[in-house]
Amino acid sequence: MFYESELSFFCKILNNMHIDTCLVNSKDSLPNSIDRGLRTFLNMEDSYKNLFSTLWRKVEPNTIYRLRDPFFCSYVFMLLPNTSTDTVLVAGPYLSTEITHQMLMEAVEKYAIPPQVFSQIEKYYGNLPVIKDDAQLIPIYNSFGEAIWGSMEKFSVKTTIQPVLEETSPDIMRTLANKADDPLLAIQMLEKRYEAERNLMQAVSQGMTHKAEQIFSNTSNLNLENRVNDPIRNIKNYMIIMNTLLRKAAEYGSVHPFYIDKVSSDFARKIEMLSSSDELASIQRDMIHKYCRLVKRHSMKKYSLLVQKVLTMIDSDLTADLSLSRQAELLNVNASYLSALFKKETGQTLTEYVTKKRVEHAGFLLKTTNLQIQTIAQHCGIYDVNYFTKMFKKYSGKTPKEYRGESVKY
Repeated sequence: MFYESELSFFCKILNNMHIDTCLVNSKDSLPNSIDRGLRTFLNMEDSYKNLFSTLWRKVEPNTIYRLRDPFFCSYVFMLLPNTSTDTVLVAGPYLSTEITHQMLMEAVEKYAIPPQVFSQIEKYYGNLPVIKDDAQLIPIYNSFGEAIWGSMEKFSVKTTIQPVLEETSPDIMRTLANKADDPLLAIQMLEKRYEAERNLMQAVSQGMTHKAEQIFSNTSNLNLENRVNDPIRNIKNYMIIMNTLLRKAAEYGSVHPFYIDKVSSDFARKIEMLSSSDELASIQRDMIHKYCRLVKRHSMKKYSLLVQKVLTMIDSDLTADLSLSRQAELLNVNASYLSALFKKETGQTLTEYVTKKRVEHAGFLLKTTNLQIQTIAQHCGIYDVNYFTKMFKKYSGKTPKEYRGESVKY
């Protein structure tokens, strides 16, 4: 195929959105894994033959098909050009609407599906990606269509919505009534969840916000385990777990606990103040951003353990004695050795680094508080206000008063 690299890239994009892709020969039987095993679980294997076969009999070249099946699952498929056999690319399933716990309960009741299989069905939908806005997908498959067919004018997009199920056959009902939880499905769902958590932690430990967001996005809230009857408590429990995972990820990213604990404690308070599920997504994204930023700003992977300790002591208390002699004394090392090591690893002398940190903190306090300049100087570990003013102007180009006045003006 002349478009192998484009096909690979297209599939990679969809896979990153947690949408499965596969190539199927239309003359062969459709694999039962195409819907992640839902029809097999419901003893509706015959439905596989109807899922795409009717469309395949009249499938047209240069056409992208969008399909929603009776189970509210969406797919995109197309007949690929220039292949030795009639090869169809199938992408899906994914949900275009968030399926809630209540919606599933009502659907199970409507189709008289035995309650004992409800947890399995909920696990299934909880692991499907949710693409609420088709605008996310349209540019992707349109771009792929242009790549394989030449231009937008040379292909079309058709949408088909199959009718929902009207009833469930008595034979299926009898089988489902005697069906116990499928341990293999439960294990697979658990493995997927843990894999996603590992990937998320790895992305955060590297400060890769875009990758962490991609892993987190398009997942269903049905993934939240209902361990207690109170739905808000369930959300809080899940958020506590997520906060712990991200905290450990930042630690794996060589961020000192001093920095991590401030962020972790802040989110712990926010979690306990949660009052509705509407706040869930925004706090989750905020957590990902904050922990990734923490790694970017405070990861000490490139520093030796000795320099890491000095940097942490500086950030922990700018009012302390941060002189070279005092740091060497605390760490029980030679002052000359520490000075040379610090300069080599940071590119600055210890005095230069401390001064810069104190000026930065002073600038923050000048912008965000109404504290007197003398008080701000003391908070930065400088007790001579004249020396503080001189030093601040040297590094910022303005006196503290000028800096504060400019901040107020703008």
